[in-house]
Amino acid sequence: MKTPNKFLISALALTTIAGFGTCGAQNTDFISVWTRGIEGQRRADLGDGSYLNPVLAGDRPDPSVVKHGRDYYMVHSSFGSVPGLLVWHSRDLVNWEPVGPALTRNVGIVWAPDISFHDGRFFIYFPVLGDKGFTNMVVSAENIGGPWTDPVDLHMPNFDPGFAQDERGNGYLFFNGGNMVPLSADGLSVAGGVKHVYDGWPIPEHWQIETFAQEGPKILRHGDYFYMVLAEGGTAGPATSHMVLMARSKSIEGPWENSPYNPVVRTQSAAEKWWSRGHATLVEGPDGKQWYLVYHAYENSYYNLGRQTLLEPVEWTADGWVKSQDYDVARPIPMPAGGEAVPHGCALSDDFSKDRIGTAWTFFLPSGNYRDRYRIGNGTLILRAQGSSPRDASPLELVCGDQAYEVEVEVDCDEGATGGLLLFYSEKLFAGLAFSGDGMIEYRKGDITTFPKPENVGLHFFLRIRNNHNYMTISHSPDGKTWTRHWMNIEVSGYNHNVADGFLSLRPALLAAGQGEVRFRNFKYRALP
Repeated sequence: MKTPNKFLISALALTTIAGFGTCGAQNTDFISVWTRGIEGQRRADLGDGSYLNPVLAGDRPDPSVVKHGRDYYMVHSSFGSVPGLLVWHSRDLVNWEPVGPALTRNVGIVWAPDISFHDGRFFIYFPVLGDKGFTNMVVSAENIGGPWTDPVDLHMPNFDPGFAQDERGNGYLFFNGGNMVPLSADGLSVAGGVKHVYDGWPIPEHWQIETFAQEGPKILRHGDYFYMVLAEGGTAGPATSHMVLMARSKSIEGPWENSPYNPVVRTQSAAEKWWSRGHATLVEGPDGKQWYLVYHAYENSYYNLGRQTLLEPVEWTADGWVKSQDYDVARPIPMPAGGEAVPHGCALSDDFSKDRIGTAWTFFLPSGNYRDRYRIGNGTLILRAQGSSPRDASPLELVCGDQAYEVEVEVDCDEGATGGLLLFYSEKLFAGLAFSGDGMIEYRKGDITTFPKPENVGLHFFLRIRNNHNYMTISHSPDGKTWTRHWMNIEVSGYNHNVADGFLSLRPALLAAGQGEVRFRNFKYRALP
């Protein structure tokens, strides 16, 4: 693997960690010192002309990127999070700032989207899994900051759409399994039947993968060819499952020729830092010369952080293919030339002085109009209680990307309500602590246990969770000064997709269940070493 000489001394000086992977192999030492940004959050830009993956830490899966002039815009799968399809902006592919959500109502489980710009508008095509199976939808906007249109249903049951235009400007959507359909001139409806154009790349039988899963096609025209970048191998399962593949054709309808360099990217061993690398977009760098793959991967020993966004340089070969430049994506890589840094990330702490629903916070599978559920004002977030537990209460959650962190919040409950602080994966799997008018409720492994309420805790209290590299401790306080540590400590590394399905991540979340309202104030987030 390539490590530029000018980074060797600084790389050796950095602190390293070692651990064990779920496949039983001992890990190599990994560089574990990132630039620390807002609240100590991980930041890829090391400030010395290099970056250290991930470029977006935390659960930012299935990245789709479009270059528009000097600017890059990226979206990810949002699954059950509402508002969804948060758009990110960058000018160097390393530093990213949130713009805002493109989807502001619950339409179902939103899978891998595709963002494009054509005919003077931005379009995001995305698959939705609902009660009746899959369909595909599209939203569009003249400006990246919106307003975005209401989603239009394309009535297509495939998933992982990828927009493409042929040499005459006609639009198409490519889907999983090597299928494609033509689009209407306005891009808002399907204009023909499904056509199968590509069978995928045959994975050697002895490779350890999850399943074949030909998916995530992204189409690019470069020179005389159309290029398809796609994923195979399954998004999770073993560390060596996912991979980035390429094929090309002189006609958008094929025949498609597989690259002799396949797989362009793949995790070779559970000893590596980044597992299940795949689902890529190929994009030109800021200088117009260097090219990059933007893809997702799981972090060794941190499956529960979800699939994080990585950036890897690639090169065009003399015979017109793309191949890896053999950089070790677990070590510093030179920053893209010609770029300009934007403010990276956003604060996760919240004094609730303004509405950050959709940029920082999202509801998990809300029923009805989520806007009717909350009010923000005078430093207070007021959540209307619903359901009886995290299983049906649609917690308010946020994505974080640090291996260790601490969160704290002040809570004030109505008599009939339950207010709590969680690490929440899904309605199946969660952990945390809550108080109601007459009880203390412990959540662990998705189970619910009620204990007598401590005498000094009323309807106004403080909660704190520390996630120290998957070791979770919980504390409560009547006044925010004197703290009592809850007796049950919880190991949370198994709160992940390979255990509970769903393609999600473990996230800090606020719980308001029961009847009435719960008021939250002074939410604090702090990354730990």
